[in-house]
Amino acid sequence: MNISRLVRQAQRGNKEALLQLILAEQDAYYRLAYKYMGNKHDAMDAMEDMIITLYEKLEQLQKREAFYSWSKTILVNHCKSALRKKDKLILIEGKQESFIANLTEVDPYLHFESETDMKELLSKLNPRQREAIELRYIHDLPYQTIADMTGAPIGTIKSRISQGLVKLKSTIGGDRYENDRGEITRTQADL
Repeated sequence: MNISRLVRQAQRGNKEALLQLILAEQDAYYRLAYKYMGNKHDAMDAMEDMIITLYEKLEQLQKREAFYSWSKTILVNHCKSALRKKDKLILIEGKQESFIANLTEVDPYLHFESETDMKELLSKLNPRQREAIELRYIHDLPYQTIADMTGAPIGTIKSRISQGLVKLKSTIGGDRYENDRGEITRTQADL
């Protein structure tokens, strides 16, 4: 799929090209919206708002190859706006009643045990560190995209991620390991 070509076609009014671009990343959009909104219905509403904004403002996109980072930034902004309207805090942690209430076996994006464990670990971080780590490692977004989405400088994003990882490592007893791959050091192996 040639992203630049599809974006160019969509900018010229081809709705099918825009639809093709959105459908190619629909799972990533849903997971991102769900992380912010905490339930399926609000996530879908945020995605609908994103699609409308994409349709209305697509001609403003100058770097066609940056369509996905641009569209994800729009999605995050819609999520944050919806949360502000509902007078909710931007929480991406898992100790929410609505999270557990919305779990169903039909939803392929949720794995209860691993999600719960990960959310409990991430709840130990401050909201900005948690957001940066989730966007980087769960949604696999580059630093620059995260900086654009959050409005923070790229150095600040790297710092939040680094400090958050240090905190997570100490929380899970990460000092036992020699490196981030989980290899046990020789002194530990000798014990």
